[in-house]
Amino acid sequence: MNNRDGLIYLAPMEGITGYIYRNAHHKYFGGVDKYFMPFIAPAKGRPLRNRELRDVLPENNQGINVVPQLLTNSGEGFVKAAKFLKELGYNEVNINLGCPSKTVVTKYKGSGLLYDTERLDNFLYEVFAAGVMDVSIKTRIGRDSSAEFEDIIEIYKKYPISELIIHPRIQTDFYKNTPNMEVFAEGVVSYGRTDMVCYNGDINSVADYERFIGNYPDIMKVMIGRGMIADPCLAEWIKSTATGRTYDWNRFFTFHDELYRNYCESDVGRGNTMFKMKELWAYWSRLFVDMEGAERLLRRSGRREIMVSMRRQSGCWLHCADRR
Repeated sequence: MNNRDGLIYLAPMEGITGYIYRNAHHKYFGGVDKYFMPFIAPAKGRPLRNRELRDVLPENNQGINVVPQLLTNSGEGFVKAAKFLKELGYNEVNINLGCPSKTVVTKYKGSGLLYDTERLDNFLYEVFAAGVMDVSIKTRIGRDSSAEFEDIIEIYKKYPISELIIHPRIQTDFYKNTPNMEVFAEGVVSYGRTDMVCYNGDINSVADYERFIGNYPDIMKVMIGRGMIADPCLAEWIKSTATGRTYDWNRFFTFHDELYRNYCESDVGRGNTMFKMKELWAYWSRLFVDMEGAERLLRRSGRREIMVSMRRQSGCWLHCADRR
């Protein structure tokens, strides 16, 4: 197996990778083997809120390999939500043990649950004892220190996790600093199930991916988040053997316009659509030659001015050899 045969996943990103984005990306760009949904936080009395339900409905995810993600520290809440998702036709659910948000962590959810290993162990026991469906985990390497990962891995080894997605940062890193690749490598060796490990963290270009695969040739699953939002073609180009790639601007703007139209026609509404689109444009602006100018434009302009500028600068998009 060569590095072009590896699996590429789109990471769940709250407020961005909902069903409207996933459908549009899947329609216009290739290379993604699995899309992970933004987390669902099961509530007391009902497994899903209305917004979360819309995101997981089968009719909103036709023809796409998608995996719902649950953010909870309650075994009972997890099992109830997982059973509901199974009734909708899902056969895998992912546990979010990576969210670094302080409002989440203080409730011992997301990466906050990693700090209390006894509580983590009890939670996972309830989850896997229920045997509702395949369960994968997306995890950080600790809350306050990477040294915590040694004990965390020992807990993971006790359970039949279908896939372990490791983001080698601690909670207090948030998305700063660099991934701790030494601890990642040690964790993979300790875990012992290399074929079940997926890497997540700072893959922003084809060169980043190839560098990772060169250093860790046995890891054939990579999850990409911000890098793929900034460059919707990234997964497709990672898997391509072609050289001298050029950006298909007609495809990009068709993708963009469909996103805008579908957001306007959804429950998001026309007013909030601008906020969602500006968040996406902030990612796309990173690939402009005049990135600072693009960011200034985003802060003070409406959709029409932004689009005029984007189309004008499209010939300067930085998809050159050194960028890849």
